[in-house]
This record gives sequence, structure tokens and C-alpha cells, in this order.
Amino acid sequence: MRTDPDPKSLSRNDPCWCGSGKKYKKCHWSQDRTAPPSPSKWGTPRKNRKIILKTEAQVEGIRCSCQLTKKLLDMLEGRVCEGVRTIEIDEWVHAETLAHGATPAPLGYRGFPKSVCTSVNHVICHGIPDNYALRNGDIINIDVTCVLDGYYGDASRMYLIGEVSDEARKLVEVTKECLDLGIQTVKPFNTVGDLGHVIQQHAEGHGYSVVRDFAGHGVGIEFHEAPQILHYGEPRTGTSLQPNMVFTIEPMINAGRAESHILADKWTAVTVDGSLSAQWEHTVRVTPSGVEVLSA
Repeated sequence: MRTDPDPKSLSRNDPCWCGSGKKYKKCHWSQDRTAPPSPSKWGTPRKNRKIILKTEAQVEGIRCSCQLTKKLLDMLEGRVCEGVRTIEIDEWVHAETLAHGATPAPLGYRGFPKSVCTSVNHVICHGIPDNYALRNGDIINIDVTCVLDGYYGDASRMYLIGEVSDEARKLVEVTKECLDLGIQTVKPFNTVGDLGHVIQQHAEGHGYSVVRDFAGHGVGIEFHEAPQILHYGEPRTGTSLQPNMVFTIEPMINAGRAESHILADKWTAVTVDGSLSAQWEHTVRVTPSGVEVLSA
């Protein structure tokens, strides 16, 4: 198992703690010293933060990072199965990320201890990989974010372990449909409220609830940027979408109540009633006429 140095003990010219082989100042130095940027599932909003409209060169960098993230999630399709420990998933993603010249964005971010999030069954998000061995019938969300050449690519996917219940399978399918409907709503001059509304309507129409304690976020130049992407809302409200905005859509849908509870590790968010939760995520770009899914 990896043991990572305390970033506070490193000088700028030391090898970075993440294992990239780069000097600390060329890798995680800036991120470790930057206050958490934006409203998201990772932390408290920073006020008055402006939306970053990306240049074409920046979009290409983000696209490449997103495609690496997709490759890592694809790799897991053949490996995540009954008996696999979530710490093994973390180790696979960590090693493969470094092998491609990238670094795992979650590792060390605001003290997060691992390279991916593994959220099983009633865990909404931020599950910390450990020695839990996946069981027949489990559902798990794996959330991967790569930093490649300074650009962030963020996506997550659900994996079904063995023979899952009809209830679990339906929740996973409806949550994916929520993501797809949200993506279809993205085009210039639509609003974040339009996006959130279609997700909320679809989830609640199936008797599910939309998690409101966490949200999507701008991404690309930094891990978390403006705007906040709520997965509920009213049409024609909120931020207006503009070409070359880049952000995540990542609905978290619960089979029971919408509320969450944070465990003693200060990261893991679970459903308050023990009900199942599912999440799917893509990074998208607003184009002049619609949307590009960068992580697809």
C-alpha cells in the first residue's frame, strides 16, 4: 500500500508526493496552497468567483485529460468485480494515471487521502478506498479526475457487481438517464436552472430524490471552478450558458430521502435513511450550437 509524504514537509524542489516524478513546484505545489475554489461536491463555495471561458487551446488540453479519465474508467470495466477491494481500485487508477504522465487530482486535495472516490451502495459521494471487498449485488460509483499537462478531466461511472437487485439496477439506469437529459439541455442561452429542472423532473417522476447537498462545477483550468451546477431547479433561472463554458454534470440520485450525512472521516457522504444512491458524471463543453461531451 502506498504511503504518501506530508506535503507540508516538502520543499519546492523535492519530488512531488503524488509519485509523478515531477518536482513538487511543477506538480501539486500550487494546488496544495490554493483555497478550495468553487461550490461543488468537494467543498464550500468561494464567493464572487468568475466563470472561465476557455480558449480553443485550453479546450483541447481539457479534452485530452478527459479522454485519459475515460480510458481509466474503461480499464476498470474488466476489473471491478466481486472480491476486489476498493483500495485495489485506487492503486490501479493511481499507477495507470502516472504511467500516462498525469497525476490524480483527488490525492491530497484538501486532505483527501486517495486517488479516486469509491462510493458503494448507500454512499452518495467521496467514499474513501479501503479494504472493503466488493460483494455480489453491490453498486459502486468510481470517480476519477486526471491532471494532464495542467488540465483537469473529471468523470464518474457506476459499476454493478454480480447479480444486483431490480431496485438497484433501475436506480442506476434512471440516474444515467438523468445525466443524459441534463446533457441534452446544454446549449447557449439555456440556463443552469433548465438543466437542473429536467434532471429533477425525471428523477422525481420515478419516485427518487435529487441530492441537494452536492453539485457539479466548472472544471478544466482548476479542479473546481464556477459555475455551480445544481441538479434541481426551475426553468430560465440561474447562470446562462455561454460557448466554451466547461463544467461537470453529475447527478446524485437517492432511492429514498435526499438528505446526506457526513461520516467521522469528514469525507464520506451517505444517505440518512440507508437507501441506495447512484451517480454518473461527464465533463461537458458548451459549443456555439449545443454541447460536446469531453469525457465520452
